[in-house]
Amino acid sequence: MIRWGIAKDKITELNWWNEAEFQGLTVALTPAKHFSGRGIFNRDSTLWGGWVILGKHTRFYTSGDGGYDEHFKEVGKKYGSFDITLLEGGQYDRRWSWVHMTPEQAVQAHLDIKGKTMMLMHWGGFTLAFHGWNEPIVRAAKEAKKADVNLIAPKIGETLLLNSDLYTPPSPWWDF
Repeated sequence: MIRWGIAKDKITELNWWNEAEFQGLTVALTPAKHFSGRGIFNRDSTLWGGWVILGKHTRFYTSGDGGYDEHFKEVGKKYGSFDITLLEGGQYDRRWSWVHMTPEQAVQAHLDIKGKTMMLMHWGGFTLAFHGWNEPIVRAAKEAKKADVNLIAPKIGETLLLNSDLYTPPSPWWDF
């Protein structure tokens, strides 16, 4: 970040389960099951993770990029319940299941962390896997319905207010 011109006193480094206060918010870095690196020579030189953001009126969680594991139950035990969860559930393949969740695992992670409203992320924008571009949201919507999970699915580029009053039943805009 310093390389990008961000002043060192504006940077806060965290390890898993560390918290920082920022403008009335509590921000915590939580474990994820992945790896880091943007080039050949910097593999695992930075820490990967998910984020908990606790505000006065809204409790937010995002998984970051990663596979399904017990850490979701740990997050739920330590910080749950959440008003909104953004969970990775696209670009999956059985060969790399340890770093990318299936849509069904994303719904289970939402339940593990005690979320109220879920939004699937990491799908529809770019392709790493061999599944159809809309397969993740189709599968997530089916699983969410079975598990009685409130899933929101904004159109690509749509703006939403992420607050505790959020409820938008998904319309299958991706089926065309």
